[in-house]
Amino acid sequence: DAVTEVLAHRSDNLRDKFVEIPCSEDYDSHKRFAGCTPRKCGRGVTDAVITREEAERIRRIAERGLSLGGSDGGASILDLHSGALSLGKHFVNLYRYFGDKIQDIFTEEDFALYRDVRQRIQQRIAQVFGISSSAMYLTKPTFFSRMNSTGAKTTHDEYWHPHVDKVTYGSFDYTSLLYLSDYSKDFGGGRFVFMDADSNKTVEPRAGRVSFFTSGSENLHRVEKVQWGTRFAITISFTCDPQHGIGDPALG
Repeated sequence: DAVTEVLAHRSDNLRDKFVEIPCSEDYDSHKRFAGCTPRKCGRGVTDAVITREEAERIRRIAERGLSLGGSDGGASILDLHSGALSLGKHFVNLYRYFGDKIQDIFTEEDFALYRDVRQRIQQRIAQVFGISSSAMYLTKPTFFSRMNSTGAKTTHDEYWHPHVDKVTYGSFDYTSLLYLSDYSKDFGGGRFVFMDADSNKTVEPRAGRVSFFTSGSENLHRVEKVQWGTRFAITISFTCDPQHGIGDPALG
């Protein structure tokens, strides 16, 4: 394997760490949006935007939602925006499948917290990349993930392959991850790996830690297979194209 450097250790408490890297050409094949499309590219990590206590509250939302379903394989998804929920080898629409019972699972406070956390992450990304927060739009998929060491049953369970977000989802311009559990305490493996030509740079998850980056080929990445325990995170994605924007989830 290539040389591995740790960009962020679990034990670090990072105010702001940012590494600038040259932008790839991926953005050139899409419409550019002034004041938003990346001109400065890179990756950042901060432990100063979301508190551990907020991360625990958010994780409980994920746990409650995922308790309704869950994949037969190692990776389960819950998307509060579209309602997509892993169930066995398939996905169901949470809102249609469970109907009014949803009110017993989630509260208005849950959705308010989710919205608040999303806005703070959006503002931090805008600040670091020198763009306008109002020029960024939440985009899909934005989802909770729960990963464990169960073997993959379908290709949806194979989360560990290297990929580029902008290539996979054309709408992505900025990607962020909010970690909801701790590497080496709640789970083993499962580190986030940026794959650079010269070396790999890893981020060790820690509850409340936000990792964010421009979505092009400059940030080819993968997640290591989880060896034991359970890893919770939420992927929050942003686009510069208003046509690909989605709203915040709402209860009922």
